[in-house]
Order: sequence, then C-alpha cells, then structure tokens
Amino acid sequence: MALALVHSRARCGLDAPLVTVEVHLSRGLPGFQLVGLPETSVKEAKDRVRSALINSGFEFPDHKITVNLAPADLPKEGGRFDLAIALGILHASGQLQADLSAYEFFGELALSGEIRSIVGEIPLALACKIAGHTAVFPLKNAIQAQQVPDLKVFGTEHLLQVHAFLLDHQDLPAIPAIPDTQAEPYPDLAEVRGQAQAKRALEIAAAGEHNLLMFGPAGTGKSMLAQRLPGILPTLTDQEALETAAIYSVAAQPRTLQQWHQRPFRQPHHSCSAVALVGGGSVPRPGEISLAHSGVLFLDEVPEFPRVVLESLRQPLESGKVFISRAARQAEFPASFQLVVALNPSPSGHHKDGRSSPEQIRRYLSRLSGPFLDRIELQVEVPLLPKGSLSQMKSEEPSALVKQRVEAARMVQWQRQGKANARLNLTELEQHCRLQPTDADYFETCLTQLKLSARSYHKLLKVARTLADLAQRPQIERNDLLEALSYRSFDRLLNYLQS
Repeated sequence: MALALVHSRARCGLDAPLVTVEVHLSRGLPGFQLVGLPETSVKEAKDRVRSALINSGFEFPDHKITVNLAPADLPKEGGRFDLAIALGILHASGQLQADLSAYEFFGELALSGEIRSIVGEIPLALACKIAGHTAVFPLKNAIQAQQVPDLKVFGTEHLLQVHAFLLDHQDLPAIPAIPDTQAEPYPDLAEVRGQAQAKRALEIAAAGEHNLLMFGPAGTGKSMLAQRLPGILPTLTDQEALETAAIYSVAAQPRTLQQWHQRPFRQPHHSCSAVALVGGGSVPRPGEISLAHSGVLFLDEVPEFPRVVLESLRQPLESGKVFISRAARQAEFPASFQLVVALNPSPSGHHKDGRSSPEQIRRYLSRLSGPFLDRIELQVEVPLLPKGSLSQMKSEEPSALVKQRVEAARMVQWQRQGKANARLNLTELEQHCRLQPTDADYFETCLTQLKLSARSYHKLLKVARTLADLAQRPQIERNDLLEALSYRSFDRLLNYLQS
C-alpha cells in the first residue's frame, strides 16, 4: 500500500526541529495508530483529522492507518500537526496527487475542516526559511509569519483550500496587508518634573544598556522614570524585532504589527514566582525576563519580591540567556534585558521619617543580597521635590532629544566594539577602558573605601566608558570616574546604616 511523507515542525524553546509525518496505509482491520512520542493533544488529532476529512467531502480510507512523527525521540505537542497528517492521508490514499516535498504544513483542524491558528509561528517560519521550504500556515499565523524576510508563505482557512491549491486548481487566500498605522508612543520624559540626577542616570543606562536602581520615598517619580526608559532607547532593529516576536509567539502573546519595532517593557507584580519570572513548565515556556529581551524589566518595590526570585536573576543578568531544565526537556531562551528596580529606603517609605528603627531598615534592605546589587551598575536617589517644583511651568527636556544623544553614544560603541558597553567581557574591557595609571590608582582607592567588589569595579568602569561616549571623548577621564562613582548612593546608604 501507499506511503506518504509530509513535512512539519516541532518546537523546543525557540528551536523548531523538522518533523517528518509518515503516513502508511496497509491491509488489516481498519484503525488509526499514531506513534512517534506524541503528547495527549497530538494523539487527539486522530479524531479531529477523521471528522475534518469526512466533513470536507473526502473519503476516509477503510484501511489500517499508521502515522509516525519522526524522529521518534523528539516530544511533540499541540495541534500544529493536524494539517500535515490530513494531507498525508489524502496523499497516501490517492486523493491528492501532488508533490509535497517543498512545503511545510502547520495548522490545527476543526471538525468541519476549518484550519485554526497555532502557537509559535515565528520560530517555525524562521526554521522553514533556513530549510528553503515554503510554509503553509493558518491565515492568522501567516500575517505574523510573513514578517520573516525571504520566506515564501501562504495562509489558508480550510482544508479544501489547501487541497485545491496543491492541485493547482485555485490560489490560497491573499494574506492581509500590514496596516500602515502608528504605534502608541511611549510616555515622554518631559512629563517628569525635576529629578535631574535621576534623568541623567536614566540617559546613561539607555546609552550603555546598564542596569539601574532607584530609591526614594513613595510618590517621587521612580515608576514614571522607569516607564519612560524604553522611549529613549534606540528603535529595535529588524533582527531584534524578529527575535523578540519569536519569544512572544512561543509565549502565546503575539505582538501586534504596531508593536513590532517597539522595545518591550515588562513590569511583573512582586507576587510572581520564580517560574513566572524566569520561565519553565512541563513544556518550557519563556518567563518575564525573556519577554523583556531587548527591552526593560522593571521590578517595583523590589524588596517585596521573594529572595529566591531575585537570586534567580543573577545568572541571566550575566549571560543574557536562561537555561530551563526539566526531566524530559531542556530549553534555552534569550534574556538580554535591562533591569530597572525601584524601592523605598525603609518599610515605612523613608529612612528619615522616624517611623522605622535602624534595625528595621537594615532588615528590610537586607532582602537585597550583595551579589544581586553588584549586578546593578547605577544607583540613584530620587528625593522629594522642593516646594514649588510641581507648580513651576519650566519646560523639561523631551525624550526625543535624549534619544538622539543615546543613539549617538550607541553608534560610537558599535563602531568601536560591536556591542553596548554593558556587554563587554574582561578582555574587551581591558582593551577599550584603559585608564591612566594615576586614575587607576585613584579609582581603586575609592572602591576600597566604598567596600565594593571586583565585579562592581568592572561595572563602574563600563559606566565611565559610557559617560565618555556620551561626551564623544575617545578616552576615559577622571571626571567620568567621579561621575560613575556618584551613582553608588545606595551603597553609601547601606554603609551608613551598618556603621
């Protein structure tokens, strides 16, 4: 009897390994057997495919049907294999005489034969493009998949449409054009009154991709400042936008086309778990840190987060990736994000209001470990504004002007080293952040007095390099070192409380 081969793909993290759907019709008692390590949702494809074929007017073969999803050791989940299985049965039974080798098919079948959308179309489309195949997606997924450059993609709404297309009887429906609409703008930095030092720290963080800690009494503008950081970051490149869209696609949170080139901004609540933040599950899915990839992760009231949750950020902050291991599966997701944290300096809201004792303040702030704080380059106090600041009509600098300076500094970094200063390794740091001997000795003396670690030394050196880039200076000067040291005010607060 006949054997048919149809291509589709599984999903493992952001990878999409090829799956060959092998359909064999043989003599024997009629039956439908699905093998190849399918999970429950895949096993249920037998009933969906049978009903879809019958309700679409096709003959369901009265034979023993064996469907193998190869390779057999690769777990398969979801309904994306339905369309490929149905076409394999039609081909093996002689109801579809067409060459399927150049195509990859994805889609879940309704009992009527309609094709429903799936999750994770961007990684599937990227892998299909690399393989040089033509992708056939549900129409809704095809709108997203067509953003992958140089990929030949078709969208479909019904099994009958695919059958007619493969027989050259009719074309598949045209994929809707991308609407030419503007994305909702980011909040503007000009809306924040005062806080010149905090705004300067925000600009430095944007220019060098540095992490930022802001502390101060409630209501001083910490959250407002954090929410305006994406607006001064450079626009996502096409490659960054595609990688970000792939992550959101896998997380079943597809980005709208208006959001395509916008930097992500994620603000999880302090009640979120480590799995929600880092990612996980029996089928590994990206967490908040991966959804913030190429964007900003903002943790407000950071001491309220469980300590184990905060400590889980340490490895991704260093590597820019997160590795999720389960008994049956392992997955890797990108997690190169800028961390911004905000906190009140005491349980009552302010360390100088007399409502909390020094011991209570120390206990509250000790929820942030030294290794966690070491990974945050910039620390800035956001104080209460003096009387009259809010009522003044003084115009503040808009985000657009700050973004121009940030982009100029980023351009210097890309021309010099091909990456942002915060991503420099030790070898690159020695090459691009050399200090004069007298400045180096002075800098180390200051770090010793502040009781900072070697990691903090390297972090502050990167900040000084960013300050020089903002000023378009080729070398780091002592003023850059002094300004970098001035953004360690939280360390000074901790030293004061411990003295």
